[in-house]
Amino acid sequence: MTHISKTAQHSGNNIPLVFFGTEDFSALFLRALIEHGYEIKAVVTKPDSPKGRRQQLLPPQVKRIAKEHSIPVFQPQLLSELEAPLKQLGPATGVLVSYGKIIPQKIIDLFTPGIVNVHPSLLPAYRGPSPIEASIINGDTKTGVSIMQLSEKMDAGPVYSQATILLNGRETQASLYDSLAKLGIKELLNTLPRIISKQLEPAQQDETKATYTKLLTKADGVLDWQKPALHLEREVRGYNMWPRSRTRLLDHDVIVTKAHVESGAKGEPGTLDTDNESFITVNTSEARLRIDNLQPAGKKEMPIQAFLRGYSK
Repeated sequence: MTHISKTAQHSGNNIPLVFFGTEDFSALFLRALIEHGYEIKAVVTKPDSPKGRRQQLLPPQVKRIAKEHSIPVFQPQLLSELEAPLKQLGPATGVLVSYGKIIPQKIIDLFTPGIVNVHPSLLPAYRGPSPIEASIINGDTKTGVSIMQLSEKMDAGPVYSQATILLNGRETQASLYDSLAKLGIKELLNTLPRIISKQLEPAQQDETKATYTKLLTKADGVLDWQKPALHLEREVRGYNMWPRSRTRLLDHDVIVTKAHVESGAKGEPGTLDTDNESFITVNTSEARLRIDNLQPAGKKEMPIQAFLRGYSK
């Protein structure tokens, strides 16, 4: 990652930041801003939420980072609750990364020059909550990040800058999140001083080219064998952290963690071909999906050969 000195970064401005973010993706940006010398007046994040099998109430990662650095944290149930405390903070620029709620205009207007949003797609493509997954599922050859001016309409604000990376068709959800976080941090650190000093003006998006993504649910992880094998292979890569690609093989519930496409279909979608020792392929509406690695319920990930040795009898 390109190093930017604090002196160069703050040239011409001394306006502090208020950071909005909730997901682990946003935590990487918060830590980078702190490390590069920005004064973070406050962090705004969602309320603590239940996690894991025990549904233990846990704070977002950004909250833990803020506490490490004695930064005040706001976790409003209603965003209207933010107006008074934000006004008390005084002049600031907002930075938002994967916060997860639409910010009302009256909150945006509290900041100078508004709220800067980092969105992991090449806007106006893939507005909404799952652009990284969409780029994998759709087999895109490139994606990137957009540094934009937040507006009340979802991801529709004017764009300050964009950075692009090429895709090789082997990316996973986890690896692409990591790549786009590094790219986004570099782009944000390069552009933020010019945005704050108003040396960089944003350009309006072309609304006629806007596309949208949806909020993923656990149901999206169920493998539908009526889909083509190529699409299912992309789902395995694109959903490898959440919601994960789930199915039932040899009467066992499993998560498919790695697979590849084999040409030719031998039977009805969903039917299996296996030698009970070294391979399983599943027929789809187009070609077959060969399972390479999987994770049985309650067990660790394993290669298909290990699964067949222990589960095919």
